Amino acid sequence: MDHDTRAAFFDGTAENYDEDTFHAQVAAALVEPLPPAPGLVLDVATGTGFAAYAALRLKPARVLAVDLSPAMVARAEAKASSLDPDGRIEWRVGPAVPMPAPDGSADVVLCASSLHFLGAVAFADWLRVLKPGGRLAFSVVSGARFRPSGPFADFVPQDLSFPLDEAGAGALASSAGFVDVAAQTFTVDGGDRVRSVFLVHATAP
Repeated sequence: MDHDTRAAFFDGTAENYDEDTFHAQVAAALVEPLPPAPGLVLDVATGTGFAAYAALRLKPARVLAVDLSPAMVARAEAKASSLDPDGRIEWRVGPAVPMPAPDGSADVVLCASSLHFLGAVAFADWLRVLKPGGRLAFSVVSGARFRPSGPFADFVPQDLSFPLDEAGAGALASSAGFVDVAAQTFTVDGGDRVRSVFLVHATAP
């Protein structure tokens, strides 16, 4: 599927994306244990910017946030005047894999609520852009819960097996070459709906 088709699909979801607060909660949980004051943070498939804005809590020198959808990026950037008054985040429209960053340039790579659209190919690119000792933080859906259907299913790559437990989630990173891998289940009980994903933190060797 070409980039324009994929971008158009996600453009169509941008207007109401922020209404789902679960994405913001996942992003905040991913960022919370990361070390402060990184140089460059990369937010992969930023959507409307939840992880990029959460990363500002770390006091980074710079955040580069990339998404294929112009409408998603426009909604993200529209919040910058209030959420990023110092202008630390650079917003860019384009494919998030490969990230438009030099080899070994990033201190942190974030990917919140997006790996199921990127596929396993993302891991090699994250190893490429991270400095030795750089930190990776991503969320991944559970194979027991994730059942894409209809047109949505066409946008889910076939090269990634979705984990059934924390060990399987961590293995996605360790099998790709990352070290110091930790995985946990993140659950939010919204009353009428319980939602959960796996959060994985790892280090580039």
